[in-house]
Amino acid sequence: MAFFTRNHYHTEENRRVLADKLMLGTSTYFLARFLRIVFRNRKLAVQGKYDDDQWVSSSLDVLKLIEECGGRFHITGLDHLRQAPGPVVVISNHMSVLENMVFPGILAQDRRVTFVVKESLVRYPVFGPVMRSRKPIVLSRLNPREDLKTVMSRGLELLKQGSSVMIFPQSTRKSEFIPEEFNTIGVKLAGRANVPVIPVAIKTDFWKNGRIIKDLGPIRRKNPIYMTFGEPLHIHGNGKEEHARIVGFISSELAKWKGGG
Repeated sequence: MAFFTRNHYHTEENRRVLADKLMLGTSTYFLARFLRIVFRNRKLAVQGKYDDDQWVSSSLDVLKLIEECGGRFHITGLDHLRQAPGPVVVISNHMSVLENMVFPGILAQDRRVTFVVKESLVRYPVFGPVMRSRKPIVLSRLNPREDLKTVMSRGLELLKQGSSVMIFPQSTRKSEFIPEEFNTIGVKLAGRANVPVIPVAIKTDFWKNGRIIKDLGPIRRKNPIYMTFGEPLHIHGNGKEEHARIVGFISSELAKWKGGG
């Protein structure tokens, strides 16, 4: 049964009350439970048993854990994704590891999807087997020209096979959105494949980046989690206009959330 069945999803207030009563909102508790999920699924991946259904299920396990620890999700625009008739390129800003963990539960519940990831993620001793089992498009982040070739060749192949592609055009996760650092690789792929782009704006600083291990940072319960899926965009010409619209969409949503909207 699909977890997301409406155009929006908002964390129920009683989950927050439970977290407050049971004092579940500590970073130590959260990270301990998170690592249990990771190691359980790492074992399945090593055994060759980590399939698409397990990917969605484990993603939703992380979402529910976040809610149990006081996280408040506000996810809107889901119909834009659900009603897309074929494969799409999903393009999002990148703030924390939270979106890496939660997006599969949203994107892959009713469609095949592949993520574009940096090479270090598939080499991690803990996360690596899980990542590799999803057969992602792997980028070095060292040579932009070679990375573009990789995305264009492998991404085009996957889109033709009916798989959607999820891309974070920023070179690294940052709490601040800098438009100049948001490259056009996703727009170029969508234009080449003649498929629509679905832009996503996110604010996920509930889960901070860690100082020592970037993926294992502290949680900040006071920070709501926002994810908004925009209307599909069809790429025309070189895609400059559509890229500008995506950047504008993300910037405007972040400004609204910063103002408490």
